Amino acid sequence: MPSWLHASTPAAISLAPFNPPLGVYPEMARAEPTLLAIKEGVMSLSGDDFSVKDQNGQTVVKCKGKAMSMRERKIITDPSGKVLFNIHTKMIAIHTTFEGDDASGREVLKIQKKMSMGTKMEIKFQNASDNAKVELDVKGDFWGGSANITLNDRPVAHISRSIANVREVKFDKQTYAVQVAPGVDLALIAAACICLDELKEDGKGEN
Repeated sequence: MPSWLHASTPAAISLAPFNPPLGVYPEMARAEPTLLAIKEGVMSLSGDDFSVKDQNGQTVVKCKGKAMSMRERKIITDPSGKVLFNIHTKMIAIHTTFEGDDASGREVLKIQKKMSMGTKMEIKFQNASDNAKVELDVKGDFWGGSANITLNDRPVAHISRSIANVREVKFDKQTYAVQVAPGVDLALIAAACICLDELKEDGKGEN
């Protein structure tokens, strides 16, 4: 286990398995609950690539790119380097929207602000398992405490920034944890969290 991940997990929540799998890349789902560790703000402050790892220290996805601004692209790949999402930004009205294309250039993911009580952001994609159009809601305080990603109020993932005994990592940014339900595309959840974190770094998350 990496030194920056020697921590107790967030308080458990009910994360029932999804069957059929939920996400853009069902092969990125696992049969058991998974804890992802994401280093907050690394892409915004560094020119280095970085990895999202699980509770065993195994790389789940890699994020490639130079030091980010809101108009530059992120490339998210699997551990072998296969491109999963080319993420770019678009301004709609006063809000920033993230759009993710697959390796062929087809849009497969959209993350945008939602004007709804209790929901700050929404994650849209076409589910690969059944071709259904899916909208996930991000509810809670993603940037300050904890939040849930839900599908029609059913928990898909839980984000926590208040884990005891997590060491500060590079640039004095802390690692936060994301619990993901069985049967959920880990690459999709990791990509969504990276984009949400980018909003915070650019000062747009709370607007």
